[in-house]
Amino acid sequence: MIKLSAGTAHVLGLKKLATDALPTTAYLMKGEKCTHDCGFCPQARNASSRADLLSRVTWGEAEEEEIVRGVGTAFSTGQLKRACLQVVDGCQVLEQVKDTVSKLKRYSDIPICVSAKVKSTAELLALAETGVQRIGLALDAACARVFTATKTGSWEQALGQIQEAARLLPGRISTHLIVGLGETEEEMVAMLQMLRDWHVTVGLFAFTPVPGTRMAEVRPPALGHYRRMQAARYLISNSLIKAADCSFDSGRLCSFGLPVDKLREYLKDGKAFETSGCPDCNRPYYNEKPGGTMYNYPRPLQPEEIQAALELVIESLK
Repeated sequence: MIKLSAGTAHVLGLKKLATDALPTTAYLMKGEKCTHDCGFCPQARNASSRADLLSRVTWGEAEEEEIVRGVGTAFSTGQLKRACLQVVDGCQVLEQVKDTVSKLKRYSDIPICVSAKVKSTAELLALAETGVQRIGLALDAACARVFTATKTGSWEQALGQIQEAARLLPGRISTHLIVGLGETEEEMVAMLQMLRDWHVTVGLFAFTPVPGTRMAEVRPPALGHYRRMQAARYLISNSLIKAADCSFDSGRLCSFGLPVDKLREYLKDGKAFETSGCPDCNRPYYNEKPGGTMYNYPRPLQPEEIQAALELVIESLK
C-alpha cells in the first residue's frame, strides 16, 4: 500500500474531489509517523493530528501497483508531469525509494523527485542512483534560532548536508522554507540568498497551523509578509537582486534596492506568487483553504490577482 494526496487520487480517478485546481505532480507518501518531532507537522512523532494529514492535505491509501500504473497513464496523457515521493518515517529510506521508483519507471519516464531524511553522503549518492531526478532535503527553518525552537536534530548538520549535497549533485537538490515559524524577514532573505548561491531550488510555503501539532495555536503569516518573501525568493532565485541589495527596519524588509517601476516590471507576470519549487509542482491548497487566503497560486494568476499581489508588495514596503 502507498498513500497519495486527495488531488492525486482525483487525477487518477480513484476519488471525486470538488476543486478548481488539479495537481500537475503526483504526490505520493510512504511510511507512518516520522521519527522527527517538528512542531508544525501532523506527521511528527508526538503529534496527535489525524494520521491522514500532511500540512492540511489529506492522504488516502491504495495498492501501490494500481497507483504507479495510474501515474504512468496520467503522464502519457499530459495530466501529470512529475511524481513526488515523500518518505516520512526515516526507516529503510533507500529500500523504500528503490522499490517505488522501479515500479514507476516500469510504466513511464515521468520525472521523479524524492523527499526523505538521508543519513549519510553514501546514502545520498545511492539515492541519486535509483533513477530519481531531484532530491529534497528538509530545512524548513530560515535560521538556527527557529530550527532549534521548531524542529529536532542539528541545524549545522542539516544545513551542512544540503550544502554538500548541492556540491555533489549540482542542480538536483531542493528544499522547503516555511514563512511564519518565527524568523525575521531579514533572516529569511539571507537564507534565500545562501541557497541560491548553492544552486539549491527553494519551495516557499506559508506556515499552516494544524490541530494536534505543537504549533496549532500559532497564527499563519500576514499576507503582506508572505508576498514580500515570495517576491524576495523570485528576485533572488532569478538573480535579479541579491540579499545585500535589500534594506531592513528591525528585521522587516523595507526595500529590494529597486525603483518601483523596475519592481513592477520584474513581477508583472505573477510568477512570483505561484507555487515555487521543483518544475511542474503546484501543490493545490497545500497551505490554503479553498475560498480562503491564497498564499501560493497553483495556476497562472488572473490580471486582477497579479495587480492585487503586486500592490500588496509595493504598499507594504512603504
